[in-house]
Amino acid sequence: MPTQNLLIPTSDGEADAFAAFPDHGDRHPGVLMYGDAFGIRPVLRELARELAGHGFYVLVPNFFYRHGPAPVTELPEHIGEDVRPAVVAQLMPLIEAHTADRVLSDADAYLRFLSSRPEVSAGPVAVTGYCIGGLLAVRTAVAHPGQVAAVAGFHGPVGADGPESLHRLTAQAHFGHAGTDMTPETLGELNQALDAAGVEYTSEIYPGTVHGFTMADTDAFSPSALQRHWDRLLPLLDRTLGDS
Repeated sequence: MPTQNLLIPTSDGEADAFAAFPDHGDRHPGVLMYGDAFGIRPVLRELARELAGHGFYVLVPNFFYRHGPAPVTELPEHIGEDVRPAVVAQLMPLIEAHTADRVLSDADAYLRFLSSRPEVSAGPVAVTGYCIGGLLAVRTAVAHPGQVAAVAGFHGPVGADGPESLHRLTAQAHFGHAGTDMTPETLGELNQALDAAGVEYTSEIYPGTVHGFTMADTDAFSPSALQRHWDRLLPLLDRTLGDS
């Protein structure tokens, strides 16, 4: 499968990025994939390749590029609970510096770059995200209603901007929540806000999961939840971006 290491021009410089796409055909629907806070690394590249294998051009930017190329902090091969707090502590200043204005400015650049790629077909794109990437995905979809047809977020704070922001969401959506991130009560509140906003969506707690369940290089990983994520994500993309 073809892959590329790329540089995306932004208003603040260049964001390094990874892309994967099918080795057949000329053009494919585009998907912007926001990773978790740990950033571009083998497990995220594998998720992108898996998605690309279903017929999509997948672009994964390093959204912490202002602090250097990925990985912006040294990561162990396996991010176990014994090292996770120290790694997160290193990343927190970067997370806090990634303001809403920066998110939206970068989203403009990422989508502009994605649509310019010769391997990407004309038409709408999708945005998906993991952990903090889920929030970035929602913000991107809200800001680009005419371009983003689908948005998905997994074990992320997708409703963190409040119900008002959801009223501007026009993309079809799926949100897969970790059992440790959301209670049935808070899920009900989020889903009520989505209903009130008229969003076409599915939103559910994945049973028996903890935060980070899609990431195979962490103790949180759940193979069954990762498969559930594919079972929800792929039909959403096929409905909104056309047959791949």
